[in-house]
Amino acid sequence: MSVIIAEILAFFGEFKRIMIDGDRYKFILDGLKNTFVITLGALAIGIVIGIVVAAVRTSFDKNRESMKVRGGASYYLLAFFNALCKFYLTVTRGTPVVVQLMICYFVIFALADDGIPVAIFAFGINSGAYVAEIFRAGIMSIDHGQFEAGRSLGFNYFQTMRYIIIPQMFKAVLPTLCNEFIALLKETSVAGYVGVTDLTKAGNTIAGRMFSYFIPLLTVAVIYLIMVLILSSLVGKLERRLRKSER
Repeated sequence: MSVIIAEILAFFGEFKRIMIDGDRYKFILDGLKNTFVITLGALAIGIVIGIVVAAVRTSFDKNRESMKVRGGASYYLLAFFNALCKFYLTVTRGTPVVVQLMICYFVIFALADDGIPVAIFAFGINSGAYVAEIFRAGIMSIDHGQFEAGRSLGFNYFQTMRYIIIPQMFKAVLPTLCNEFIALLKETSVAGYVGVTDLTKAGNTIAGRMFSYFIPLLTVAVIYLIMVLILSSLVGKLERRLRKSER
């Protein structure tokens, strides 16, 4: 028993030396702040992109036959944007996010001084592809009678989407969207590739300075785990509340 206590005391003594002495824990706090900024900013961009892409794809899928019969420029214009959206989804979901991040930083925004806005943009573009498919699945799950109800009220297709379909879609996909937020939070751990001091990069910085990797990286892992557990618990509560509201 005394050996175990001695090992625990030695661990905390080493933790204090590496993480607390010299205020090195502030690297972790700064990295945590940047991680949240990147995640929230990217999710906001992803939601906007997701709504637009999902609306274009579902509009084309649901109205393709009728628009093709009528013909006109509107059909070909929507078909063009649908093909563009499919290309975006294929490329974005088919390539690693770290490669997309490095292309954005070293090629598209090569003159950028701050890597955080570039990381927000890159992760937002990546997240938008997955959010778009989440939203598209949510829209397609809405009963077709809801579209007919909107038309009976005098709404056109886009008004029906705005006032009837999208509000119901958000309720249906909210838990899945929260899970995408959790996945995005973990994906931002590669932001250090472009010089951004995120949570993982902060741990690596401390490890490099102290020539000890176990405690800094263990600290980072524990922080990620705590955040994911908290968010997962909130998602679970949200799902239970949504199920109750449907009864």
